[in-house]
Amino acid sequence: MKSFVNFKDQVCLITGAGSETGIGFNAAKIFGSLGGKIALVATTDRIFKRARELEDMGIEAKGYIANLMDREQTARMMKEVIADFGGLHVLVNNAGMTQVGEEEDFTDFLNVTYESWDTSISRNLTLCFNVTKQALPYMVENKYGRIVNVSSVTGPVVSNPGEAAYSAAKAGILGMSRSLAIEVGVHNITVNSVLPGWIATASQTESEAAGGLNTPMRRGGDASEVANAIVFLASREASYITGEALVVDGGNTIQEYKGPSELYY
Repeated sequence: MKSFVNFKDQVCLITGAGSETGIGFNAAKIFGSLGGKIALVATTDRIFKRARELEDMGIEAKGYIANLMDREQTARMMKEVIADFGGLHVLVNNAGMTQVGEEEDFTDFLNVTYESWDTSISRNLTLCFNVTKQALPYMVENKYGRIVNVSSVTGPVVSNPGEAAYSAAKAGILGMSRSLAIEVGVHNITVNSVLPGWIATASQTESEAAGGLNTPMRRGGDASEVANAIVFLASREASYITGEALVVDGGNTIQEYKGPSELYY
């Protein structure tokens, strides 16, 4: 039976794919199972293990280590990907939020340091710009591309105390994506964003897990559920969807009441 979408002979670059339970690696497995050639990027050597796992599944894959907040490292990584695979068709900007060895700063706005603010904006917005800036010329040259940016409901739709910088960055991704979508549509390139809600990954906190239990679905999302949305937007079949933001949150942001269900629902 022929699959609805396929990525045969397409090179798919996924950033932030080091965690075996994360959105990035789940997306990589789906792209690969549908025929894609996979380039994976993370900040530590665990990315090589992820690449080997894909190879064991019969998927052509290669891992790259790069701090994508560093523009020289980003440029070097992109050149290596093009040299290894010969082109680029799909870019999934998933890296951000947290980095191995560093904790996210939840300091309130009044007390947050300038350094913390700048780091969060760099990790969650400028990083996405850095990778896209390097990838775009290859897509323009080939008159084809799919860019999917992983934003969040935090910032574009809702927010939390101590997350002003993160919220600003994730909202910024949407603004950047829309502007870019207008510019590159003529080159047969689409740019869309996916906005996850409470997703049960390895980095999920106890409070985030509790939040998932109070969604209309009464559970947190699985990384593969976000990955499936990414894969569709990155497909040839999503050819007339661009500049859009797809929320994947189990209906959490559409409900006015978000407390324990027994007190209302």
